[in-house]
Amino acid sequence: MGGSQSREGLDLTDSDYESDADETQNEDEREHYHDAPEPSPSQTLDHLDAKLKALKLKYPSQNPNLRNAVKLYLHVGGNTPKAKWVVADKLTSYKFVKASDIDADDDVSHGDAEGDWLLRVGSKIRARVSTHMQLKMFGDQRRVDFVHNGVWALKFFMDEDYRRFVTEFQSCLFENVYGLKASEENKMKVYGKDFMGWARPEMADDAMWEDADDGAWRSPAKKSVKGGQDLLEEFEEAATGGGIQSLALGALDNSFLVNDSGVQVVKNFSHGIHGKGVYVKFDSGSRKGGSPSAGQSTPKKALLMRGETNMLLMSPLKDGKPHSTGLNQLDIETGKIVTEWKFEKDGADITMRDITNDTKGSQLDPSESTFLGLDDNRLCQWDMREKQGRVQNIASANSPVLNWTQGHNFSRGTNFQCFATTGDGSIVVGSLDGKIRLYSKTSMRQAKTAFPGLGLPITHVDVTYDGKWILGTTDTYLILICTLFTDKDGKTKTGFSGRMGNKIPAPRLLKLTPVDSHMAGADNKLHGGQFSWVTENGKQERHLVATVGKFSVIWDFQQVKNSAHDCYRNQQGLKSCYCYKIVLKDESIVDSRFMHEKFAVSDSPEAPLVVATPMKVTSFSMPGRR
Repeated sequence: MGGSQSREGLDLTDSDYESDADETQNEDEREHYHDAPEPSPSQTLDHLDAKLKALKLKYPSQNPNLRNAVKLYLHVGGNTPKAKWVVADKLTSYKFVKASDIDADDDVSHGDAEGDWLLRVGSKIRARVSTHMQLKMFGDQRRVDFVHNGVWALKFFMDEDYRRFVTEFQSCLFENVYGLKASEENKMKVYGKDFMGWARPEMADDAMWEDADDGAWRSPAKKSVKGGQDLLEEFEEAATGGGIQSLALGALDNSFLVNDSGVQVVKNFSHGIHGKGVYVKFDSGSRKGGSPSAGQSTPKKALLMRGETNMLLMSPLKDGKPHSTGLNQLDIETGKIVTEWKFEKDGADITMRDITNDTKGSQLDPSESTFLGLDDNRLCQWDMREKQGRVQNIASANSPVLNWTQGHNFSRGTNFQCFATTGDGSIVVGSLDGKIRLYSKTSMRQAKTAFPGLGLPITHVDVTYDGKWILGTTDTYLILICTLFTDKDGKTKTGFSGRMGNKIPAPRLLKLTPVDSHMAGADNKLHGGQFSWVTENGKQERHLVATVGKFSVIWDFQQVKNSAHDCYRNQQGLKSCYCYKIVLKDESIVDSRFMHEKFAVSDSPEAPLVVATPMKVTSFSMPGRR
């Protein structure tokens, strides 16, 4: 299936009767995801309110004795043509309560800690206040959407009622995340004085975002992407030799699909990747001695090197745990495992949880012999020219390798999870506590900048070629960070090269609408968020893509940067963008990546998107702008 534009779930047909909510509540779970019809102005919740009043039903506009009065709506039908809102409660009230204050026989999840704040709406909703609710604000309409065993909407009677709810929700969220009351003192403790703009975005310096031009996409309520503007499916290829575990895109002639027994070689074209009928089965026959070959375990990480003629394959020690004691080097041309490297320091075996290239384009260098490694509390560089992958020296700025003796076995508690490199070799690292650290290309000893966490672990991180923008992935949203700042001499730099000071731009969040989040499935998490791929100075990434369940979700980068974008109006807190395209597949998606920018053609300014599921790989062309 091709791409579809995200839609505001509120702008769908409403039912006139409260009883419809009980009859159709489960319908949402049974429907498949398809394009919904274009909404019209008459299909809003305001129109439903007017119809109810015209029918002279029992419909008190507001009970002055009812504190925190709201109207409650339920969304049914997903994003199908049958999708609609139904009235769940014409007049009810909400309350934020501690889990410990709710009666034992009340319907509350056993996973809620006693000190957690819950949102209680009438008798229908008991939800722990968290980012998993995917709360979306509509300030101009005095209402919020959220997910809790379905998709709900609260509509408030007065502006001050709406503002009070949002403020209280955000305070409860802060306390649930950090275990501290949402006081100014505690926010300072969590974020630090240099990052108070993250706690109070309305006071943050947004100047670095302001140079973004108006994007071609607009809010879906204003303009939908139809017809020739949709993504075009170009190629679909069945996987060979078992389920795809990882995707290694090349910038030269070939790309590679890695599974548990070998590598399927596919050809790069201007409209995507397509099979050559070549399958390289892991073979360690040319190797003498050593540990079991890669073919006897399932590689979870594949890294191209040496002009894309070699591939490093890293397999976890145990299922469910990413750490590995070594890796295998595959010569793609011969199909042989030529070396089995061990991670070792000072004669002792150590582990790595991730590896990456020295720079964004270094896989194209035929003479490349070094790569970076990351573990929970380690950041280092390995050199394949030395036996057993011995760590080399980074004693001076002229040497691009790590001097391990200078204390880069970090103290416990860094909990590194993922990392990525810029075009010049600067390093960004994401952590379990949500922090994102920036290291210059000359030192891994101390981070030049450390961005505070927002409460969720960073599971994947990417950075633009020029180092100006960072994309962190969490389970429920992407966080986009601008690293630019002006130093005391008036020069513009990035946080990789110096301390950013106190004028740090607030980040922006990329989120799914509550309807799309619910359709993606409660157990599915966002993963693998990254920029489109450029390896040349002066070239700018155009899109961002992430995966959740059966969805590949694509944001327009220029639009996200645009401070005047429709999504950012009438929001409180960090700016959140909900405008994206969706590619839907029939099975869960392993990875979604853009090909190298050299494969972009004149009628499609972006390189094709490659979407891999366990059994298939599909290429999509991005439409030209009109």
